[in-house]
Amino acid sequence: MQRRSTAGDLIPINLEINATCRRRKAKRIRKLLQDLEAAATPEEEPRSSEASSSFPIPRQSHTDIIEEFIMAEEPRRVTLEDYSSSSVSQFFTGIAQPEVQAQTITYPPSLIQLIQNNMFHGLPNEDLYVHLATYIEICNTIRLAGVLEDAIRLSLFSFSLSGEAKRWLHSFNFQMNP
Repeated sequence: MQRRSTAGDLIPINLEINATCRRRKAKRIRKLLQDLEAAATPEEEPRSSEASSSFPIPRQSHTDIIEEFIMAEEPRRVTLEDYSSSSVSQFFTGIAQPEVQAQTITYPPSLIQLIQNNMFHGLPNEDLYVHLATYIEICNTIRLAGVLEDAIRLSLFSFSLSGEAKRWLHSFNFQMNP
């Protein structure tokens, strides 16, 4: 089976791509070994007083160089475990939540909608103090057993921000990789 290249020439399809890659890699390693052996043969060079210092210059062995070459060539092998584990980093907010007595906190969707109707975007024409006063007024409309007012205000605060103000809040977050 053949396909056309952009130049119009026919290019044969390589059905043994893995074997071809192994052969090319072995050829590159052989060439690297030949280059290393050629560089390792001592040539008579005039020695300067700087070159004859008492500290020997460490040389890497051929096997170390080949291993580095092989590791640089091979991509990281993906296993089934990589697919089963979460690769999403955990984000921790910069807002410290106070401890609450309640097992779970459930806010009415209408409260979140009311907060989102009064969003602060961080624009120059918006007044931060008016937004905070309105936000606190909205948060004071709800009482939950075992939950402090401050806990309610802190947990809902991110819902009241958008745009540059939301980016500002996220700048205080830190990331922890699993």
